[in-house]
Amino acid sequence: MGKRRRVAERDKQRSKRGPLVIGLVGVVAVGGALGAYTLYGGDGAAAEDRTSATADHKSVKTGPVSATEIRTTSTAFLTAWQQGRVTQAAAATDDSAAAAKALTGYTKDAHITGVTLTGGTRKGATVPFSVKGTVTYKGKSKPLAYESRLTVVRRAKDGVPLVSWRPSVVHPDLAEGDRLVTGESGTPPVKALDRDGGELTAAKYPSLGTVLDGLREKYGKKAGGAAGIELRVVRKAAKKGADKTPDKTLLTLSEGTPGTVKTTLSPSLQAKAEQRVLTKARSSVVVMRPSTGEILAVANQSHGFNTAFQGSLAPGSTMKIVTSTLLFEKNLAKADKAHPCPKTVKYGGWKFHNDDDFEIKGGTFKGSFARSCNTAFISQAKKLKDSDLTATAQRIYGLSMNNWAIGVPSFDGSVPVQSDAQMAASLIGQGAVRMNPLNMASVVSTAKTGVFHQPYLVSPSVDGRSLAKATRTMSSSTQGQLREVLQYTAAAGTAAEAMAGLGPDDGAKTGSAEVDGQKKPNGWFTAWKGDLAAAGVVQAGGHGGDSAGPIVAALLKAGS
Repeated sequence: MGKRRRVAERDKQRSKRGPLVIGLVGVVAVGGALGAYTLYGGDGAAAEDRTSATADHKSVKTGPVSATEIRTTSTAFLTAWQQGRVTQAAAATDDSAAAAKALTGYTKDAHITGVTLTGGTRKGATVPFSVKGTVTYKGKSKPLAYESRLTVVRRAKDGVPLVSWRPSVVHPDLAEGDRLVTGESGTPPVKALDRDGGELTAAKYPSLGTVLDGLREKYGKKAGGAAGIELRVVRKAAKKGADKTPDKTLLTLSEGTPGTVKTTLSPSLQAKAEQRVLTKARSSVVVMRPSTGEILAVANQSHGFNTAFQGSLAPGSTMKIVTSTLLFEKNLAKADKAHPCPKTVKYGGWKFHNDDDFEIKGGTFKGSFARSCNTAFISQAKKLKDSDLTATAQRIYGLSMNNWAIGVPSFDGSVPVQSDAQMAASLIGQGAVRMNPLNMASVVSTAKTGVFHQPYLVSPSVDGRSLAKATRTMSSSTQGQLREVLQYTAAAGTAAEAMAGLGPDDGAKTGSAEVDGQKKPNGWFTAWKGDLAAAGVVQAGGHGGDSAGPIVAALLKAGS
Protein backbone atom coordinates (compact mmCIF):
# COMPACT_ATOMS: atom_id res chain seq x y z
CA MET A 1 0.00 0.00 0.00
CA GLY A 2 2.81 2.41 0.92
CA LYS A 3 4.44 1.90 -2.47
CA ARG A 4 1.19 2.54 -4.37
CA ARG A 5 0.61 5.69 -2.30
CA ARG A 6 4.07 7.00 -3.20
CA VAL A 7 3.55 6.27 -6.91
CA ALA A 8 0.13 7.94 -6.85
CA GLU A 9 1.56 11.02 -5.12
CA ARG A 10 4.43 11.18 -7.66
CA ASP A 11 1.99 10.90 -10.57
CA LYS A 12 -0.15 13.62 -9.02
CA GLN A 13 2.83 15.98 -8.86
CA ARG A 14 3.85 15.11 -12.42
CA SER A 15 0.38 15.90 -13.75
CA LYS A 16 0.65 19.41 -12.34
CA ARG A 17 3.80 20.03 -14.36
CA GLY A 18 2.44 18.66 -17.60
CA PRO A 19 3.72 15.71 -19.63
CA LEU A 20 7.14 15.45 -21.23
CA VAL A 21 7.20 13.82 -24.64
CA ILE A 22 10.46 12.01 -25.22
CA GLY A 23 10.22 9.84 -28.29
CA LEU A 24 13.58 8.15 -27.91
CA VAL A 25 12.66 6.83 -24.45
CA GLY A 26 8.88 6.69 -24.51
CA VAL A 27 8.55 7.30 -20.75
CA VAL A 28 8.62 10.20 -18.33
CA ALA A 29 11.79 11.05 -16.42
CA VAL A 30 11.23 12.56 -12.98
CA GLY A 31 13.35 13.94 -10.18
CA GLY A 32 16.66 15.84 -10.32
CA ALA A 33 18.84 16.03 -13.41
CA LEU A 34 21.60 13.57 -12.75
CA GLY A 35 19.73 11.62 -10.09
CA ALA A 36 16.72 10.96 -12.32
CA TYR A 37 14.98 7.61 -12.08
CA THR A 38 14.06 6.40 -15.55
CA LEU A 39 12.02 3.28 -16.31
CA TYR A 40 13.14 1.23 -19.35
CA GLY A 41 10.59 -1.56 -19.67
CA GLY A 42 12.07 -3.48 -16.74
CA ASP A 43 15.61 -4.07 -18.02
CA GLY A 44 17.08 -2.40 -14.95
CA ALA A 45 20.15 -1.18 -16.85
CA ALA A 46 19.97 2.41 -15.62
CA ALA A 47 19.75 1.34 -11.98
CA GLU A 48 22.66 -1.09 -12.38
CA ASP A 49 24.92 1.59 -13.88
CA ARG A 50 24.03 4.07 -11.14
CA THR A 51 24.53 1.52 -8.35
CA SER A 52 27.92 0.55 -9.72
CA ALA A 53 29.00 4.16 -9.81
CA THR A 54 27.93 4.86 -6.22
CA ALA A 55 29.18 1.59 -4.82
CA ASP A 56 32.76 2.34 -5.77
CA HIS A 57 33.15 6.11 -5.86
CA LYS A 58 36.89 5.83 -6.45
CA SER A 59 36.26 4.09 -9.75
CA VAL A 60 36.12 6.44 -12.74
CA LYS A 61 34.24 5.04 -15.68
CA THR A 62 35.95 5.57 -19.02
CA GLY A 63 35.26 4.82 -22.65
CA PRO A 64 32.35 5.85 -24.85
CA VAL A 65 29.02 6.62 -23.21
CA SER A 66 26.60 3.72 -23.34
CA ALA A 67 23.13 3.73 -24.86
CA THR A 68 21.64 3.66 -21.37
CA GLU A 69 23.73 6.63 -20.26
CA ILE A 70 22.70 8.58 -23.35
CA ARG A 71 19.02 7.88 -22.69
CA THR A 72 19.27 8.71 -18.99
CA THR A 73 21.25 11.92 -19.40
CA SER A 74 19.35 13.34 -22.36
CA THR A 75 15.99 12.53 -20.77
CA ALA A 76 17.00 14.14 -17.48
CA PHE A 77 18.15 17.30 -19.24
CA LEU A 78 15.09 17.63 -21.49
CA THR A 79 12.74 16.85 -18.61
CA ALA A 80 14.21 19.56 -16.41
CA TRP A 81 14.29 22.09 -19.26
CA GLN A 82 10.65 21.47 -20.19
CA GLN A 83 9.53 21.77 -16.58
CA GLY A 84 11.42 25.03 -16.10
CA ARG A 85 13.87 23.60 -13.57
CA VAL A 86 16.86 25.52 -14.89
CA THR A 87 19.30 24.56 -12.14
CA GLN A 88 18.69 20.85 -12.62
CA ALA A 89 18.84 21.09 -16.40
CA ALA A 90 22.11 23.03 -16.25
CA ALA A 91 23.56 20.48 -13.81
CA ALA A 92 23.04 17.80 -16.48
CA THR A 93 25.55 19.61 -18.75
CA ASP A 94 29.32 19.99 -18.73
CA ASP A 95 29.05 23.80 -18.41
CA SER A 96 26.34 24.47 -15.86
CA ALA A 97 26.98 28.24 -15.64
CA ALA A 98 26.64 28.83 -19.39
CA ALA A 99 23.66 26.48 -19.65
CA ALA A 100 21.85 28.15 -16.75
CA LYS A 101 22.37 31.59 -18.29
CA ALA A 102 21.07 30.47 -21.70
CA LEU A 103 18.06 28.59 -20.33
CA THR A 104 17.13 31.48 -18.05
CA GLY A 105 17.33 33.86 -21.01
CA TYR A 106 15.16 31.47 -23.02
CA THR A 107 12.21 32.42 -20.83
CA LYS A 108 13.21 35.86 -19.54
CA ASP A 109 14.63 37.45 -22.72
CA ALA A 110 13.10 35.36 -25.51
CA HIS A 111 9.72 35.10 -23.75
CA ILE A 112 9.22 31.48 -24.81
CA THR A 113 6.77 29.51 -22.68
CA GLY A 114 4.74 26.28 -22.80
CA VAL A 115 7.74 24.33 -24.08
CA THR A 116 7.30 20.74 -25.21
CA LEU A 117 10.40 18.71 -26.12
CA THR A 118 10.14 15.55 -28.20
CA GLY A 119 13.16 13.31 -28.66
CA GLY A 120 14.01 11.53 -31.85
CA THR A 121 16.13 8.53 -32.73
CA ARG A 122 19.68 8.94 -31.49
CA LYS A 123 22.66 8.59 -33.80
CA GLY A 124 25.66 7.56 -31.77
CA ALA A 125 25.83 9.88 -28.77
CA THR A 126 23.78 12.59 -30.50
CA VAL A 127 20.07 12.91 -29.78
CA PRO A 128 17.86 15.04 -32.04
CA PHE A 129 14.80 16.63 -30.53
CA SER A 130 11.97 18.91 -31.62
CA VAL A 131 10.91 22.01 -29.73
CA LYS A 132 7.43 23.51 -29.62
CA GLY A 133 6.45 26.54 -27.59
CA THR A 134 4.79 29.93 -27.64
CA VAL A 135 6.44 33.34 -27.95
CA THR A 136 4.47 36.06 -26.15
CA TYR A 137 5.31 39.76 -25.91
CA LYS A 138 3.05 42.70 -25.01
CA GLY A 139 -0.16 40.88 -25.82
CA LYS A 140 1.07 39.34 -29.06
CA SER A 141 1.70 35.59 -29.33
CA LYS A 142 2.81 33.13 -31.96
CA PRO A 143 3.68 29.43 -31.89
CA LEU A 144 7.31 28.47 -32.30
CA ALA A 145 8.63 25.14 -33.60
CA TYR A 146 12.12 24.03 -34.58
CA GLU A 147 14.55 21.11 -34.45
CA SER A 148 17.71 20.88 -32.36
CA ARG A 149 20.09 18.24 -31.04
CA LEU A 150 22.35 17.45 -28.11
CA THR A 151 25.34 15.19 -27.60
CA VAL A 152 26.19 13.23 -24.46
CA VAL A 153 29.84 13.02 -23.40
CA ARG A 154 31.72 11.57 -20.46
CA ARG A 155 33.34 14.01 -18.04
CA ALA A 156 37.01 13.12 -17.80
CA LYS A 157 37.55 13.72 -14.09
CA ASP A 158 34.85 11.39 -12.80
CA GLY A 159 33.34 9.59 -15.82
CA VAL A 160 29.88 11.12 -15.32
CA PRO A 161 27.83 11.31 -18.56
CA LEU A 162 26.69 14.87 -19.31
CA VAL A 163 25.18 16.90 -22.12
CA SER A 164 27.98 18.62 -24.03
CA TRP A 165 26.94 22.23 -23.70
CA ARG A 166 26.76 24.37 -26.82
CA PRO A 167 24.49 27.39 -27.39
CA SER A 168 23.13 25.50 -30.43
CA VAL A 169 21.44 23.04 -28.05
CA VAL A 170 18.97 25.79 -27.17
CA HIS A 171 18.56 26.81 -30.82
CA PRO A 172 20.61 25.66 -33.85
CA ASP A 173 21.21 29.28 -35.00
CA LEU A 174 22.95 30.26 -31.77
CA ALA A 175 26.75 30.53 -31.67
CA GLU A 176 28.99 31.35 -28.72
CA GLY A 177 28.08 34.77 -27.32
CA ASP A 178 24.72 35.01 -29.14
CA ARG A 179 21.37 35.53 -27.37
CA LEU A 180 17.70 34.89 -28.11
CA VAL A 181 15.66 38.06 -27.62
CA THR A 182 12.00 38.91 -28.23
CA GLY A 183 10.95 42.54 -28.40
CA GLU A 184 10.76 45.56 -30.60
CA SER A 185 13.56 44.91 -33.05
CA GLY A 186 16.32 47.45 -32.77
CA THR A 187 16.63 47.56 -36.53
CA PRO A 188 13.65 48.14 -38.83
CA PRO A 189 13.17 45.68 -41.71
CA VAL A 190 14.27 46.56 -45.23
CA LYS A 191 12.90 45.73 -48.64
CA ALA A 192 15.94 44.93 -50.77
CA LEU A 193 15.71 45.56 -54.49
CA ASP A 194 17.79 44.29 -57.40
CA ARG A 195 19.34 46.68 -59.92
CA ASP A 196 16.10 46.60 -61.96
CA GLY A 197 13.84 47.42 -59.01
CA GLY A 198 12.54 43.90 -58.33
CA GLU A 199 12.30 42.66 -54.74
CA LEU A 200 14.98 40.30 -53.47
CA THR A 201 13.79 37.60 -51.07
CA ALA A 202 15.39 34.53 -49.57
CA ALA A 203 12.44 32.48 -50.81
CA LYS A 204 13.29 33.39 -54.39
CA TYR A 205 17.07 33.50 -53.96
CA PRO A 206 18.05 31.19 -51.06
CA SER A 207 21.70 32.31 -51.04
CA LEU A 208 20.67 35.83 -50.11
CA GLY A 209 19.44 35.01 -46.60
CA THR A 210 22.62 36.20 -44.89
CA VAL A 211 22.97 39.07 -47.37
CA LEU A 212 19.47 40.34 -46.57
CA ASP A 213 20.25 40.09 -42.84
CA GLY A 214 23.36 42.17 -43.46
CA LEU A 215 21.48 44.80 -45.45
CA ARG A 216 18.95 45.16 -42.67
CA GLU A 217 21.69 45.45 -40.06
CA LYS A 218 23.42 48.28 -41.93
CA TYR A 219 20.55 50.13 -43.59
CA GLY A 220 17.45 49.37 -41.51
CA LYS A 221 17.63 52.62 -39.53
CA LYS A 222 18.75 54.67 -42.53
CA ALA A 223 16.10 53.45 -44.97
CA GLY A 224 13.13 55.02 -43.18
CA GLY A 225 11.39 51.91 -41.85
CA ALA A 226 9.78 51.20 -38.48
CA ALA A 227 10.64 48.26 -36.26
CA GLY A 228 8.23 45.41 -35.53
CA ILE A 229 8.16 42.82 -32.72
CA GLU A 230 10.34 39.79 -33.36
CA LEU A 231 12.13 36.84 -31.83
CA ARG A 232 15.66 37.15 -33.11
CA VAL A 233 19.21 35.96 -32.60
CA VAL A 234 21.24 38.89 -31.30
CA ARG A 235 24.82 38.24 -32.32
CA LYS A 236 27.81 38.82 -30.08
CA ALA A 237 29.76 42.04 -30.48
CA ALA A 238 32.47 41.95 -33.14
CA LYS A 239 36.15 42.39 -32.42
CA LYS A 240 37.50 45.87 -32.93
CA GLY A 241 37.78 46.67 -36.64
CA ALA A 242 35.70 43.66 -37.73
CA ASP A 243 32.15 43.53 -39.09
CA LYS A 244 29.52 42.27 -36.67
CA THR A 245 27.62 39.25 -37.92
CA PRO A 246 24.06 40.43 -38.60
CA ASP A 247 21.27 39.57 -36.17
CA LYS A 248 18.79 37.02 -37.49
CA THR A 249 15.00 37.13 -37.24
CA LEU A 250 13.47 33.76 -36.25
CA LEU A 251 9.81 34.72 -35.76
CA THR A 252 7.83 37.89 -36.46
CA LEU A 253 5.03 38.66 -34.00
CA SER A 254 4.10 41.93 -35.68
CA GLU A 255 5.38 43.34 -38.93
CA GLY A 256 7.39 46.51 -38.99
CA THR A 257 7.36 48.97 -41.86
CA PRO A 258 10.30 48.26 -44.17
CA GLY A 259 12.52 50.84 -45.74
CA THR A 260 13.90 50.30 -49.24
CA VAL A 261 17.49 49.55 -50.22
CA LYS A 262 18.59 49.14 -53.82
CA THR A 263 21.45 46.76 -54.60
CA THR A 264 23.62 46.15 -57.64
CA LEU A 265 22.50 42.53 -58.05
CA SER A 266 21.33 41.37 -61.47
CA PRO A 267 18.13 39.28 -61.16
CA SER A 268 19.02 37.09 -64.14
CA LEU A 269 22.60 36.43 -63.03
CA GLN A 270 21.54 35.88 -59.42
CA ALA A 271 18.99 33.30 -60.53
CA LYS A 272 21.60 31.60 -62.72
CA ALA A 273 24.16 31.60 -59.90
CA GLU A 274 21.64 29.98 -57.55
CA GLN A 275 21.12 27.23 -60.11
CA ARG A 276 24.79 26.65 -60.86
CA VAL A 277 25.97 26.23 -57.26
CA LEU A 278 23.47 23.40 -56.86
CA THR A 279 25.54 21.35 -59.33
CA LYS A 280 28.46 21.02 -56.89
CA ALA A 281 28.39 20.42 -53.14
CA ARG A 282 30.03 23.15 -51.04
CA SER A 283 30.34 25.54 -53.96
CA SER A 284 30.32 29.35 -53.86
CA VAL A 285 30.55 32.00 -56.57
CA VAL A 286 30.60 35.78 -57.07
CA VAL A 287 30.08 37.76 -60.28
CA MET A 288 31.08 41.43 -60.59
CA ARG A 289 31.73 44.19 -63.12
CA PRO A 290 35.48 44.96 -63.40
CA SER A 291 35.02 48.52 -64.66
CA THR A 292 32.95 49.64 -61.65
CA GLY A 293 33.19 47.08 -58.84
CA GLU A 294 29.43 46.38 -58.86
CA ILE A 295 28.56 42.93 -57.51
CA LEU A 296 26.07 41.27 -59.85
CA ALA A 297 25.54 37.89 -58.17
CA VAL A 298 26.53 35.92 -55.09
CA ALA A 299 25.56 32.32 -54.35
CA ASN A 300 26.47 29.47 -52.03
CA GLN A 301 25.31 25.87 -52.29
CA SER A 302 25.05 25.80 -48.48
CA HIS A 303 23.05 28.72 -47.09
CA GLY A 304 24.17 28.68 -43.46
CA PHE A 305 27.34 30.74 -44.01
CA ASN A 306 28.17 33.17 -46.78
CA THR A 307 31.46 31.64 -47.92
CA ALA A 308 31.38 33.74 -51.09
CA PHE A 309 31.74 36.99 -49.10
CA GLN A 310 33.06 35.90 -45.72
CA GLY A 311 34.99 32.69 -46.37
CA SER A 312 38.65 32.46 -45.39
CA LEU A 313 40.28 29.78 -47.53
CA ALA A 314 43.68 29.24 -49.11
CA PRO A 315 43.21 30.30 -52.76
CA GLY A 316 45.80 27.96 -54.25
CA SER A 317 47.16 28.82 -57.68
CA THR A 318 44.65 31.61 -58.35
CA MET A 319 46.97 33.62 -56.07
CA LYS A 320 49.59 33.35 -58.80
CA ILE A 321 47.87 36.34 -60.44
CA VAL A 322 49.06 38.53 -57.55
CA THR A 323 52.45 36.82 -57.44
CA SER A 324 52.91 37.32 -61.19
CA THR A 325 52.19 41.01 -60.70
CA LEU A 326 54.99 41.12 -58.14
CA LEU A 327 57.42 39.28 -60.43
CA PHE A 328 56.59 41.48 -63.43
CA GLU A 329 56.96 44.65 -61.36
CA LYS A 330 60.37 43.52 -60.05
CA ASN A 331 61.49 42.37 -63.50
CA LEU A 332 61.92 38.80 -62.22
CA ALA A 333 59.77 37.39 -65.03
CA LYS A 334 58.61 38.30 -68.53
CA ALA A 335 55.60 36.70 -70.12
CA ASP A 336 57.42 35.61 -73.31
CA LYS A 337 60.89 35.09 -71.84
CA ALA A 338 62.44 31.80 -70.75
CA HIS A 339 61.65 30.88 -67.16
CA PRO A 340 62.60 27.81 -65.08
CA CYS A 341 59.98 25.17 -64.27
CA PRO A 342 61.87 22.23 -62.69
CA LYS A 343 60.19 19.22 -61.10
CA THR A 344 60.99 20.38 -57.57
CA VAL A 345 62.54 23.34 -55.76
CA LYS A 346 63.82 23.52 -52.18
CA TYR A 347 63.38 26.65 -50.11
CA GLY A 348 63.38 27.29 -46.38
CA GLY A 349 63.81 23.61 -45.62
CA TRP A 350 60.78 22.55 -47.66
CA LYS A 351 60.73 20.73 -50.96
CA PHE A 352 58.06 22.09 -53.32
CA HIS A 353 56.59 19.98 -56.14
CA ASN A 354 54.55 20.46 -59.27
CA ASP A 355 51.47 18.35 -59.86
CA ASP A 356 52.75 14.86 -60.72
CA ASP A 357 56.29 16.34 -60.61
CA PHE A 358 56.05 17.61 -64.17
CA GLU A 359 58.68 19.97 -65.55
CA ILE A 360 58.90 22.30 -68.53
CA LYS A 361 62.28 22.47 -70.19
CA GLY A 362 63.14 25.63 -72.10
CA GLY A 363 59.65 27.07 -71.63
CA THR A 364 58.44 30.63 -71.08
CA PHE A 365 56.87 32.16 -68.01
CA LYS A 366 53.58 32.30 -69.93
CA GLY A 367 53.73 28.55 -70.46
CA SER A 368 54.50 27.95 -66.78
CA PHE A 369 51.62 30.17 -65.70
CA ALA A 370 49.18 28.48 -68.07
CA ARG A 371 50.12 25.03 -66.81
CA SER A 372 50.25 26.28 -63.19
CA CYS A 373 53.87 25.39 -62.53
CA ASN A 374 54.51 25.88 -58.80
CA THR A 375 58.29 25.80 -59.05
CA ALA A 376 58.33 28.67 -61.54
CA PHE A 377 57.20 30.88 -58.66
CA ILE A 378 58.99 29.21 -55.74
CA SER A 379 62.29 29.50 -57.62
CA GLN A 380 62.05 33.30 -57.29
CA ALA A 381 61.50 33.32 -53.50
CA LYS A 382 65.21 33.84 -52.77
CA LYS A 383 65.09 37.14 -54.69
CA LEU A 384 62.14 38.51 -52.72
CA LYS A 385 61.72 40.24 -49.38
CA ASP A 386 59.36 38.69 -46.85
CA SER A 387 56.99 41.66 -47.18
CA ASP A 388 56.91 41.91 -51.00
CA LEU A 389 53.82 39.81 -51.66
CA THR A 390 51.90 41.51 -48.84
CA ALA A 391 52.80 44.95 -50.21
CA THR A 392 51.66 44.02 -53.74
CA ALA A 393 48.37 42.57 -52.45
CA GLN A 394 47.66 45.68 -50.41
CA ARG A 395 48.91 48.49 -52.63
CA ILE A 396 47.79 47.24 -56.06
CA TYR A 397 44.92 44.85 -55.29
CA GLY A 398 43.45 46.53 -52.20
CA LEU A 399 43.53 43.25 -50.25
CA SER A 400 44.39 42.45 -46.64
CA MET A 401 43.64 45.97 -45.34
CA ASN A 402 40.31 45.21 -43.59
CA ASN A 403 38.73 48.34 -45.09
CA TRP A 404 36.29 47.18 -47.76
CA ALA A 405 32.78 48.58 -47.34
CA ILE A 406 30.64 46.57 -49.75
CA GLY A 407 27.33 47.16 -47.92
CA VAL A 408 27.22 43.90 -45.93
CA PRO A 409 29.85 42.06 -43.86
CA SER A 410 32.75 40.70 -45.89
CA PHE A 411 36.27 39.37 -45.43
CA ASP A 412 38.82 41.36 -47.41
CA GLY A 413 41.46 38.66 -47.75
CA SER A 414 44.61 38.13 -45.73
CA VAL A 415 48.18 38.10 -47.03
CA PRO A 416 50.37 38.29 -43.92
CA VAL A 417 54.10 38.85 -44.00
CA GLN A 418 55.81 35.46 -43.73
CA SER A 419 59.33 34.13 -43.95
CA ASP A 420 61.28 31.11 -45.13
CA ALA A 421 59.16 28.20 -46.42
CA GLN A 422 55.87 29.84 -45.43
CA MET A 423 56.72 32.89 -47.52
CA ALA A 424 57.47 30.64 -50.49
CA ALA A 425 54.21 28.74 -49.98
CA SER A 426 52.27 32.01 -49.98
CA LEU A 427 53.51 32.70 -53.52
CA ILE A 428 51.36 29.79 -54.73
CA GLY A 429 48.36 30.57 -52.53
CA GLN A 430 49.14 28.27 -49.63
CA GLY A 431 50.74 29.06 -46.27
CA ALA A 432 48.68 31.62 -44.36
CA VAL A 433 47.16 33.37 -47.39
CA ARG A 434 43.35 33.41 -47.16
CA MET A 435 40.74 34.50 -49.70
CA ASN A 436 37.14 33.98 -50.81
CA PRO A 437 35.37 34.18 -54.19
CA LEU A 438 34.65 37.91 -53.72
CA ASN A 439 38.37 38.59 -53.22
CA MET A 440 39.42 36.52 -56.22
CA ALA A 441 36.75 38.04 -58.49
CA SER A 442 38.23 41.39 -57.52
CA VAL A 443 41.77 40.16 -58.22
CA VAL A 444 40.97 39.06 -61.78
CA SER A 445 39.02 42.28 -62.30
CA THR A 446 42.06 44.33 -61.30
CA ALA A 447 44.29 42.24 -63.55
CA LYS A 448 41.89 42.85 -66.44
CA THR A 449 41.50 46.64 -66.01
CA GLY A 450 44.81 47.47 -64.34
CA VAL A 451 42.96 49.42 -61.63
CA PHE A 452 41.45 48.25 -58.32
CA HIS A 453 37.74 49.03 -57.98
CA GLN A 454 36.50 47.93 -54.57
CA PRO A 455 33.54 45.56 -55.02
CA TYR A 456 30.24 46.82 -53.65
CA LEU A 457 26.69 45.55 -53.29
CA VAL A 458 25.09 48.89 -52.40
CA SER A 459 26.16 52.09 -54.12
CA PRO A 460 28.16 54.43 -51.84
CA SER A 461 25.78 57.20 -52.90
CA VAL A 462 23.09 55.56 -50.73
CA ASP A 463 24.86 56.32 -47.46
CA GLY A 464 27.87 58.42 -48.39
CA ARG A 465 30.40 55.84 -47.29
CA SER A 466 33.91 55.77 -48.76
CA LEU A 467 35.15 52.81 -50.78
CA ALA A 468 38.63 51.39 -50.31
CA LYS A 469 41.27 52.42 -52.82
CA ALA A 470 44.63 51.01 -53.86
CA THR A 471 47.63 53.20 -53.09
CA ARG A 472 49.08 52.71 -56.56
CA THR A 473 48.26 51.12 -59.91
CA MET A 474 50.32 48.54 -61.72
CA SER A 475 52.47 49.61 -64.64
CA SER A 476 51.07 49.35 -68.15
CA SER A 477 53.75 46.76 -68.91
CA THR A 478 52.63 44.61 -65.99
CA GLN A 479 48.98 44.90 -66.96
CA GLY A 480 49.74 43.90 -70.54
CA GLN A 481 51.67 40.85 -69.43
CA LEU A 482 49.00 39.82 -66.93
CA ARG A 483 46.31 39.95 -69.59
CA GLU A 484 48.57 37.95 -71.90
CA VAL A 485 49.22 35.09 -69.44
CA LEU A 486 45.56 34.97 -68.34
CA GLN A 487 44.30 34.92 -71.91
CA TYR A 488 46.79 32.19 -72.81
CA THR A 489 45.64 30.11 -69.82
CA ALA A 490 42.03 30.45 -70.99
CA ALA A 491 42.94 29.51 -74.54
CA ALA A 492 45.55 26.79 -74.10
CA GLY A 493 46.18 26.18 -70.40
CA THR A 494 44.46 24.53 -67.45
CA ALA A 495 41.36 26.74 -67.91
CA ALA A 496 40.89 26.02 -71.62
CA GLU A 497 38.23 23.32 -71.31
CA ALA A 498 35.97 25.38 -69.05
CA MET A 499 36.47 28.60 -71.07
CA ALA A 500 35.94 27.06 -74.50
CA GLY A 501 33.91 29.36 -76.74
CA LEU A 502 34.12 32.44 -74.50
CA GLY A 503 37.04 34.23 -76.24
CA PRO A 504 38.63 36.37 -77.44
CA ASP A 505 38.22 39.01 -74.68
CA ASP A 506 38.65 36.63 -71.79
CA GLY A 507 41.22 35.33 -69.33
CA ALA A 508 41.27 32.80 -66.52
CA LYS A 509 43.27 31.04 -63.80
CA THR A 510 42.63 27.72 -62.09
CA GLY A 511 43.67 26.73 -58.61
CA SER A 512 43.78 23.78 -56.24
CA ALA A 513 44.44 24.36 -52.54
CA GLU A 514 45.48 21.50 -50.30
CA VAL A 515 43.70 21.29 -46.92
CA ASP A 516 45.00 19.17 -44.04
CA GLY A 517 42.81 16.13 -43.42
CA GLN A 518 40.88 16.59 -46.65
CA LYS A 519 41.17 13.94 -49.35
CA LYS A 520 40.63 16.30 -52.27
CA PRO A 521 41.86 19.89 -52.51
CA ASN A 522 39.57 22.88 -52.77
CA GLY A 523 39.00 23.71 -56.42
CA TRP A 524 39.24 27.39 -57.47
CA PHE A 525 38.56 29.22 -60.72
CA THR A 526 38.58 32.92 -61.53
CA ALA A 527 38.04 34.51 -64.95
CA TRP A 528 36.78 37.51 -66.92
CA LYS A 529 34.80 37.84 -70.11
CA GLY A 530 34.36 41.37 -71.45
CA ASP A 531 33.16 43.56 -68.57
CA LEU A 532 32.21 40.59 -66.40
CA ALA A 533 34.42 38.82 -63.87
CA ALA A 534 33.66 35.87 -61.63
CA ALA A 535 35.35 33.58 -59.15
CA GLY A 536 34.23 30.36 -57.55
CA VAL A 537 35.41 27.71 -55.13
CA VAL A 538 34.24 24.13 -54.62
CA GLN A 539 35.50 22.89 -51.29
CA ALA A 540 36.96 19.39 -51.58
CA GLY A 541 36.10 19.60 -55.28
CA GLY A 542 39.50 18.66 -56.69
CA HIS A 543 40.98 20.44 -59.69
CA GLY A 544 39.56 23.94 -60.15
CA GLY A 545 39.14 23.60 -63.89
CA ASP A 546 36.82 20.63 -63.43
CA SER A 547 34.91 21.72 -60.32
CA ALA A 548 34.59 25.52 -60.08
CA GLY A 549 35.42 26.17 -63.73
CA PRO A 550 32.06 25.14 -65.27
CA ILE A 551 30.17 27.25 -62.69
CA VAL A 552 32.18 30.40 -63.42
CA ALA A 553 32.19 29.90 -67.19
CA ALA A 554 28.41 29.35 -67.29
CA LEU A 555 27.82 32.65 -65.49
CA LEU A 556 30.20 34.57 -67.75
CA LYS A 557 28.43 33.11 -70.75
CA ALA A 558 24.99 33.92 -69.33
CA GLY A 559 25.94 37.53 -68.69
CA SER A 560 27.62 38.15 -72.04
